[in-house]
Amino acid sequence: MVQGILGKKIGMAEAWRDGERAPVTLIQAGPCVVTQRKTLARDGYESAQVGLIEFLKPSRLNRPQRTRLEKHNLPPCRWLRELPLAAGSQAKPGDQVLVDIFREREYVDVVGVSKGRGFAGFVKRHHFGGGAASHGSMFHRAPGSIGASAFPSRVLKGMRAAGHMGVSQVTVRNLEVVTVDQDNNLLAVLGAVPGPNGGYVVVRKAVHPPRQRRGHAGEGTVDPLKASKKRAGKK
Repeated sequence: MVQGILGKKIGMAEAWRDGERAPVTLIQAGPCVVTQRKTLARDGYESAQVGLIEFLKPSRLNRPQRTRLEKHNLPPCRWLRELPLAAGSQAKPGDQVLVDIFREREYVDVVGVSKGRGFAGFVKRHHFGGGAASHGSMFHRAPGSIGASAFPSRVLKGMRAAGHMGVSQVTVRNLEVVTVDQDNNLLAVLGAVPGPNGGYVVVRKAVHPPRQRRGHAGEGTVDPLKASKKRAGKK
């Protein structure tokens, strides 16, 4: 079984869970199809290349892509990504990948491309504090020193400064699945997802899910503040 799915971010909404309102992100997850199988003998690793099925004209693809998909009688897919496979999986080109691979209260990792912010200063980009805002400071949002003049007499690589912000791959880990709508291929996850509405995202099963025991994040976690409020309300 493929351990993830491709989709598009629809937007944010709200859902009621255990009597409390929670922010969720709606994702149009799939339908997807396996377009290529990577094997250990031929490629050195096991994975499956998956394509998102969209209403797309074949002419929108170049000839090599169109020929490769037509070889397996597959619909035109513009966005392709490789996803890991479960142990012993027999996935092959033509197999469908649907949203039913997930279940409620399961944890997933969501990969997307963040929104572009253009050229941003170091305060917005790197959260520098800047100088004092009081009158006469004369040092408010200036970058300050970027290196010594005597040695090494250059700016070291990796210096945090103003520059292009956003449009970078971001992975949000351990988002809880709230709702799985198999009829409409919809997935609702708790919290925010990187990227704009309509942006492509990869939803995969969590690589390092929270530990499921008391005192750690997970289903067995007891929030002491909420527990005390419930006890106070019963009294």
